[in-house]
Amino acid sequence: MHKWKLFLAAFVILLLTASFAIASESAEHGIPWGNFGLRILNLAAVLGVIYYFFGKKIIGFFKGRSEAIGAEIASLEARKLAALKQLKEVEARIANLDRECQSILAEYVAQGEVLKTTIIAQAEKTAEQITASAKKTAENEINAAIGAMRAEMAEHIVAATEKLLAQKLSTSEHTVLIDKYLTKVVLN
Repeated sequence: MHKWKLFLAAFVILLLTASFAIASESAEHGIPWGNFGLRILNLAAVLGVIYYFFGKKIIGFFKGRSEAIGAEIASLEARKLAALKQLKEVEARIANLDRECQSILAEYVAQGEVLKTTIIAQAEKTAEQITASAKKTAENEINAAIGAMRAEMAEHIVAATEKLLAQKLSTSEHTVLIDKYLTKVVLN
């Protein structure tokens, strides 16, 4: 029913527009109103025939087009809401990404500090082992050098003593002295 009213209103507006145009023209040229009425009646008949045969198709076309546009608008609204939702999710992920980057960075710094402490402790332990090994090696070399010096000095002392004793001692004194030191060595 609503479409009939719309159609009737459009027809009346068309008639009024045409009548004003003809009225202004008839005043100047003297066009008869009867002819105008027949033209209007002819236009109404043509529009009536068109509506009778094609009215449902035209109404269906515009109704279908209206529904298609409404469905497209609803689809676009749904897509808009989905896009807004995705945008919010992406913005949330971006905000979380900054916090996640900070936490990962802090975790790597902590791991680096632990690794640094471990490496320093191992280096100190290795340095202590190297130092202890070097001390032992140095002590062994010192002891070996001292032993070699003692042996060499002992040989020199023995040689000098032998020489000195050979000059000062007689064979009997020499024998007594050897016996005395042999008994000391055996008792110790």
